Amino acid sequence: MKTVLVTGSNRGIGRGIAERLSKEGYSVVIHCRSNLEQAQEVQESIQMTGGAARVLQFDIADREACKEVLTADIEAHGIYYGVVCNAGLSVDGAFPALSGSDWDRVIRANLDGFYNVLHPLTMPMVRKKQGGRIITLSSVSGLMGNRGQVNYSAAKAGIIGATKALAIELAKRKITVNCVAPGMIDTDMLEGAPVEEALKMVPMNRIGKVEEVASLVNYLMSEEAGYITRQVISVNGGML
Repeated sequence: MKTVLVTGSNRGIGRGIAERLSKEGYSVVIHCRSNLEQAQEVQESIQMTGGAARVLQFDIADREACKEVLTADIEAHGIYYGVVCNAGLSVDGAFPALSGSDWDRVIRANLDGFYNVLHPLTMPMVRKKQGGRIITLSSVSGLMGNRGQVNYSAAKAGIIGATKALAIELAKRKITVNCVAPGMIDTDMLEGAPVEEALKMVPMNRIGKVEEVASLVNYLMSEEAGYITRQVISVNGGML
């Protein structure tokens, strides 16, 4: 059974991805930063349907914690076939009002998190010589920029660049590296957002579903997607 780590999979898009991958027969490593109870609920949900899942708790912004926890996990359970870098956060506000802390928190969680999670895992995947899948999550903000999200847009644009560069390095190792860029998806991140105004930018005139993102990730994780790498695929109803 192939094992896939999905960061930030205790809720929202990450949970949807973890549950979909489990249905396809993957053993899922669920990750959370602070809400362990929530992550354990996802684990139980997967196990109740006959799936395999375990939980890891660490902060993706903490480089040493990532290295320690992930190295210990693959030593105990084996090297991952796939990694989905989903975890992140946003702290929104007009640029003049952004504090240094607002900037740093978003960059560390989103962009530094890319390095912190993938760096301990990439060489073990290479040495295993069985190929693999790395899927990162950016955002429509990383493609087009978004008012009030200069920090988040910068971080998510950086993820796109890092994904494309890593894809080149790993292509000959049969490890594909792709990026999924969701638009407005029905999660708690939309709470308080001016949804009606934002929908004017969406030709399909609706909010996306978590399942629509999870289905794409599931495909990119599959054998059928073996010749797809270095791509950024949007799930945004035609916003861009």
